[in-house]
Amino acid sequence: MVISYLGGECFKVSQGDLTLAFNPPGKGSKLTSAKFGADIALISLDHEDFNGTENASFGEREPFVIKGPGEYEVKGVAVRGWGTPTSYGGKETINTIYSVSLEGMHMVFMGALGTGELPAAAKQELDDIDILFVPVGGDDVLDHAAANKLAVALEPKAVVPMHYDATSLKAYLKEAGKTVESQEKLTVKKKDLDGKEGEIVVLTN
Repeated sequence: MVISYLGGECFKVSQGDLTLAFNPPGKGSKLTSAKFGADIALISLDHEDFNGTENASFGEREPFVIKGPGEYEVKGVAVRGWGTPTSYGGKETINTIYSVSLEGMHMVFMGALGTGELPAAAKQELDDIDILFVPVGGDDVLDHAAANKLAVALEPKAVVPMHYDATSLKAYLKEAGKTVESQEKLTVKKKDLDGKEGEIVVLTN
């Protein structure tokens, strides 16, 4: 599995011929957008910072779009989503937390989560997490302290911070007590994560 970070909350996750897009920014967003072809696009919140499904289309590749709570199975990928109330861009709305199982790997994508209090149903289901994607930038999403508290509680093998600037990332790493070298992409197999506990992976875009 290869994970690339494209800024904001946008990730490209590839496994063989299959590509997933998480929260690609749309045309109206101030976030830099990258265009690539995806088979599945997961949108956690209906805002131009995250709902640019047109940027996950390329050539004849049009993604199956998942945008909201529920259970889905697409091309062998099992997805479960839980809605959580949040406020983003001055608007009360719903953010969806996604649990994604792909090739034996369990990823959890928190999206634009604004509170560290998870829905009860999600709490019961979110265990044995291989990779946790969590916002750390504050303002409308979790700040460094809340993000670290949540990551510690969920006990993932690896944590990938998102939705940050240099200042908030530094604060998050200090809160977690870690010094981490950033890398361009993460190439990982499930066995690579055996025995790991809360390892932080900082990806550059």
